[in-house]
Amino acid sequence: MATPTPAAPPSNWNLPNIITIVRILLAPVFFWMLLADNGADEALRWWAAVLFIVAIATDGVDGAIARRYNLVTDLGKLLDPIADKILTGAALIGLSILAELPWWVTLVILVREIGITVFRFAMLRDRVIPASRGGKLKTIAQSVAISLALLPLWLVFGDWIHWVNTIAMTIALVLTVYTGVEYLVAARRENKQAKPTSNA
Repeated sequence: MATPTPAAPPSNWNLPNIITIVRILLAPVFFWMLLADNGADEALRWWAAVLFIVAIATDGVDGAIARRYNLVTDLGKLLDPIADKILTGAALIGLSILAELPWWVTLVILVREIGITVFRFAMLRDRVIPASRGGKLKTIAQSVAISLALLPLWLVFGDWIHWVNTIAMTIALVLTVYTGVEYLVAARRENKQAKPTSNA
């Protein structure tokens, strides 16, 4: 009986990976639009916000396509979180440069995001810590908070909208720190459970 030929691995140049790469390439364009004329160009500010929202929304699209059509690749696993961090980082740094977001908030979020990403790749290559509900909620909270901060809604609704932005960013910050600690605790638990197995 003939042995079935194993399916060829998906090409790195597939649609989900291309979407991810485009997201990375859009980050410097978005950053320039956000900082143009020190943020005083209202039209570019709106376009920068729209570009961020569209780019961040594609994060779920490329992953869904990859899983549905079996196009998951190692390159995609590497690039996807990098694209998210670059885009989110550009937005946070831009807002801090414009003095619309305290630098300490930007630093706390970036240290958590970059630190956990590096930790995941360096220490947990042999196993996966599944994303918690809190982690998924954190991602949504960050996306909403940053989008609200980018959109110049005070031009439409007045200065009171800054209170909404502050509340949204506070929720995102608290979830960012909490889920970072939660991830490290889960990783430590996994390491403890793996040790008896490895010593058996």
